Amino acid sequence: QVQLVESGGGLVQPGGSLRLSCVASGFIFSNYVMKWYRQAPGKERELVASITTTGGATKYADSVKGRFTVSRDNAKNTVYLQMNSLKPEDTAVYFCNVFRNGIYYWGQGTQVTISS
Repeated sequence: QVQLVESGGGLVQPGGSLRLSCVASGFIFSNYVMKWYRQAPGKERELVASITTTGGATKYADSVKGRFTVSRDNAKNTVYLQMNSLKPEDTAVYFCNVFRNGIYYWGQGTQVTISS
């Protein structure tokens, strides 16, 4: 079965950095676009970044462009989200996602809190 396991969240001060990881299993990872979403309290889940199968193309939400970088290692079945220059408004639970056979799969999420 498809499993996505995120890690790397935590509490950091504004201006700090974090790197999130998502390890995938149960499907051929290298065949699928991977995405990162986030959901802040009281807000809808929003798409943060996506990366194509080979990593050759990436897309970002306007709010994170220039600060976040998505990457993947197909040999490790892992997608990453490097987050720099973090702001309090980046506080959210971050999820990785894959759309496979008509189903959206989600991990359990990892909490990111930006606060001084």
